[in-house]
Amino acid sequence: FIHKLIMIIMIHKKIVLLTLVLSISFVSIAQQTPAPKQTKSILIINAKTHVGNGTVIENCAIGFKNGKIDVVTNTNNVAKGNYETIIDAKGKEIYPGFIAPNSTLGLVEIDAVKSSDDESEIGTFNPHVRSIIAYTADSKVVETVRPNGILMAQITPRGGLISGTSSIVQLDAWHWSDALIKENDGIHMEFPSSFKRSGSWFEPGTIEPNKDYTTQIQEVNNFFVNAKAYNSTAPKERNLVLESTKGLFNGEQTLFIHADEAKQMVDAIELAKSNGILKIVIVGGYEAYKIGSFLKTNQVAVLLKRVHDMPENDDDDVDLPYKLAKLLTDQGVIVGLENSGAHERMATRNLPFLAGTCAAYGLDKEQALQLITSNTAKILGIDSFCGTLEVGKDATLFISEGDALDMRTNKLSAAFIQGRAISLETHQTKLNDRYKEKYNQK
Repeated sequence: FIHKLIMIIMIHKKIVLLTLVLSISFVSIAQQTPAPKQTKSILIINAKTHVGNGTVIENCAIGFKNGKIDVVTNTNNVAKGNYETIIDAKGKEIYPGFIAPNSTLGLVEIDAVKSSDDESEIGTFNPHVRSIIAYTADSKVVETVRPNGILMAQITPRGGLISGTSSIVQLDAWHWSDALIKENDGIHMEFPSSFKRSGSWFEPGTIEPNKDYTTQIQEVNNFFVNAKAYNSTAPKERNLVLESTKGLFNGEQTLFIHADEAKQMVDAIELAKSNGILKIVIVGGYEAYKIGSFLKTNQVAVLLKRVHDMPENDDDDVDLPYKLAKLLTDQGVIVGLENSGAHERMATRNLPFLAGTCAAYGLDKEQALQLITSNTAKILGIDSFCGTLEVGKDATLFISEGDALDMRTNKLSAAFIQGRAISLETHQTKLNDRYKEKYNQK
């Protein structure tokens, strides 16, 4: 009996100790406290403002109340007495909040810790899987992207032929329900590739035709045929998988087709159109420049894959990834930038610098800015309230010390989401302050 009692006491002590350790851990990894709702009106004056639609306003004043922009004009024309807080941003620049589409922010915290990885579901056809309910609003990774101006993201699932449903969030919230700005905006499909690649990063490998391509396409087509039939009648039995695709056929949702090859994209778009799917966007689109006129005719926009990458084919120009946005824009295709791939969550903070590279390789600087603001907002269907700095839209914006597309001058002094002044502090800034103090640096 005494032996058992000692064992119980020891186990109890371990549980208490473990609880204490976990509590300390959770406290130490918590994100910055979300900002409260805007209560005082704010006016920013004397700034160079990049509206996000190609327009630049010098000596601009932007005012916002209750989370909405109510004035965008020259500083000399604004009635400053109408605002409770005035910020003088002379010599600085104002931008709309950048938007990161096709992102897994908040779905994975630490890649090596399986229990923190919730980006994909088992199975082949998962349109009913909603990524938003797995989104962790207080992710430590999320807080690292805000100091570079990324204030919104499309949270997107991975895996299978049909991965699931994405939703769009703002990046300063207590919970996924607080973060939502557009729920279930689209369904994502990984379209079969017409080729199979072997090898790895350290060996070339081979490229061979995918012998199962026709069969795989037929499987996808059969799914959409059944889904359309189900949603056009009154079914006797409820099927949640097929029911979740209803928005594709009535125009409420977009089908995001993840594909890179020209043939693959053409086949995918024709398949979608033949099944009555109304809104289509290509994600990746490495060879989209080869079918630009086809994309424009079919009103299909492209979210280009990470442009900081190497060419995929032996005969590609060495700088092709950098030029893709320019090539597509010149053909009249609406283009946005996404950043999926290796270390994609941590590298989300580099999104503005992807746009900067597109500017260095042919696009006008304001056109490049549109790749991560107004163009992306149009593609995601949220341009009625964000993406540009216009009266009536959300006051989601930031003040930068200089050019926000240049990593040397992208230095934020303030940022606002729906009028709320958010924290730009991160674990990294805390370490920076800590060691500056240790070594008595300014």
